[in-house]
Amino acid sequence: MFGFLTGGAKMAPDEAVRKSKAGELTVIDVRDHSEVRSTGKAKGAIVVPLAVMQFQCDPKGPDFNKAIDPSKPIALYCASGARSMMGIRILKKLGYEQVYNIGGLGHWHQAGGEVSR
Repeated sequence: MFGFLTGGAKMAPDEAVRKSKAGELTVIDVRDHSEVRSTGKAKGAIVVPLAVMQFQCDPKGPDFNKAIDPSKPIALYCASGARSMMGIRILKKLGYEQVYNIGGLGHWHQAGGEVSR
Protein backbone atom coordinates (compact mmCIF):
# COMPACT_ATOMS: atom_id res chain seq x y z
CA MET A 1 0.00 0.00 0.00
CA PHE A 2 2.64 2.56 1.04
CA GLY A 3 5.97 1.77 -0.60
CA PHE A 4 8.01 3.67 2.00
CA LEU A 5 6.70 1.37 4.72
CA THR A 6 8.22 -1.76 3.20
CA GLY A 7 10.36 -3.73 5.61
CA GLY A 8 8.65 -2.67 8.81
CA ALA A 9 5.43 -2.88 10.74
CA LYS A 10 2.71 -0.78 9.17
CA MET A 11 -0.78 0.25 10.11
CA ALA A 12 -3.29 1.88 7.80
CA PRO A 13 -3.84 5.49 8.89
CA ASP A 14 -7.63 4.99 9.13
CA GLU A 15 -7.09 2.08 11.51
CA ALA A 16 -4.72 4.22 13.60
CA VAL A 17 -7.31 7.03 13.75
CA ARG A 18 -10.01 4.60 14.86
CA LYS A 19 -7.84 2.87 17.49
CA SER A 20 -6.53 6.18 18.81
CA LYS A 21 -10.06 7.52 19.28
CA ALA A 22 -10.98 4.32 21.12
CA GLY A 23 -7.96 4.69 23.44
CA GLU A 24 -6.43 1.44 22.16
CA LEU A 25 -3.30 3.02 20.69
CA THR A 26 -0.67 5.60 21.61
CA VAL A 27 0.25 7.92 18.72
CA ILE A 28 3.72 9.50 18.70
CA ASP A 29 4.84 12.34 16.43
CA VAL A 30 8.60 11.96 15.89
CA ARG A 31 9.08 15.34 14.18
CA ASP A 32 10.95 18.16 15.91
CA HIS A 33 9.07 20.85 17.83
CA SER A 34 9.49 23.51 15.12
CA GLU A 35 7.74 21.26 12.56
CA VAL A 36 4.92 20.58 15.00
CA ARG A 37 4.51 24.32 15.69
CA SER A 38 4.22 25.09 11.98
CA THR A 39 1.85 22.26 10.95
CA GLY A 40 0.12 21.06 14.11
CA LYS A 41 0.00 17.44 15.24
CA ALA A 42 -2.41 14.54 15.29
CA LYS A 43 -4.99 15.17 17.98
CA GLY A 44 -3.91 13.31 21.11
CA ALA A 45 -0.42 12.52 19.81
CA ILE A 46 2.62 12.73 22.07
CA VAL A 47 5.53 14.65 20.54
CA VAL A 48 8.81 12.77 20.97
CA PRO A 49 11.37 14.03 18.44
CA LEU A 50 13.42 11.26 16.87
CA ALA A 51 16.63 12.80 18.29
CA VAL A 52 15.47 12.18 21.89
CA MET A 53 13.32 9.10 21.36
CA GLN A 54 15.88 6.70 22.83
CA PHE A 55 15.79 8.64 26.12
CA GLN A 56 12.10 9.60 26.36
CA CYS A 57 10.81 6.14 25.39
CA ASP A 58 13.06 4.06 27.66
CA PRO A 59 10.86 3.05 30.62
CA LYS A 60 14.00 2.36 32.66
CA GLY A 61 15.61 5.74 31.95
CA PRO A 62 15.38 8.96 33.99
CA ASP A 63 13.99 10.94 31.02
CA PHE A 64 11.10 8.54 30.30
CA ASN A 65 7.99 10.34 29.08
CA LYS A 66 5.29 9.10 31.48
CA ALA A 67 2.57 9.87 28.92
CA ILE A 68 3.72 6.73 27.07
CA ASP A 69 2.13 3.44 28.12
CA PRO A 70 4.60 0.68 27.17
CA SER A 71 1.83 -1.93 27.42
CA LYS A 72 -0.22 -0.33 24.59
CA PRO A 73 0.48 -0.57 20.87
CA ILE A 74 2.23 2.54 19.52
CA ALA A 75 1.84 4.17 16.10
CA LEU A 76 4.46 6.62 14.86
CA TYR A 77 4.30 9.26 12.17
CA CYS A 78 6.47 12.09 10.88
CA ALA A 79 6.25 14.18 7.71
CA SER A 80 6.50 11.33 5.18
CA GLY A 81 7.14 8.05 7.02
CA ALA A 82 10.94 7.80 6.87
CA ARG A 83 11.77 9.10 10.37
CA SER A 84 8.89 7.16 11.89
CA MET A 85 10.43 3.99 10.42
CA MET A 86 13.70 4.89 12.18
CA GLY A 87 11.68 5.43 15.35
CA ILE A 88 10.26 1.91 15.06
CA ARG A 89 13.81 0.53 15.08
CA ILE A 90 14.61 2.51 18.24
CA LEU A 91 11.46 1.32 20.03
CA LYS A 92 12.12 -2.30 19.02
CA LYS A 93 15.63 -2.06 20.52
CA LEU A 94 14.05 -0.72 23.73
CA GLY A 95 11.83 -3.81 23.89
CA TYR A 96 8.53 -2.50 22.51
CA GLU A 97 6.74 -5.17 20.52
CA GLN A 98 3.67 -3.55 18.99
CA VAL A 99 4.98 -0.54 17.06
CA TYR A 100 3.61 0.67 13.74
CA ASN A 101 4.39 3.27 11.11
CA ILE A 102 1.35 5.17 9.83
CA GLY A 103 3.37 7.41 7.50
CA GLY A 104 3.07 11.16 7.68
CA LEU A 105 0.78 13.69 9.28
CA GLY A 106 -0.92 14.10 5.89
CA HIS A 107 -1.84 10.39 5.87
CA TRP A 108 -3.39 10.78 9.33
CA HIS A 109 -5.40 13.82 8.21
CA GLN A 110 -6.54 12.21 4.93
CA ALA A 111 -7.83 9.24 6.95
CA GLY A 112 -10.11 11.54 8.94
CA GLY A 113 -7.77 12.16 11.87
CA GLU A 114 -8.01 15.54 13.52
CA VAL A 115 -5.02 17.86 13.62
CA SER A 116 -4.55 20.14 16.62
CA ARG A 117 -2.43 23.29 16.53
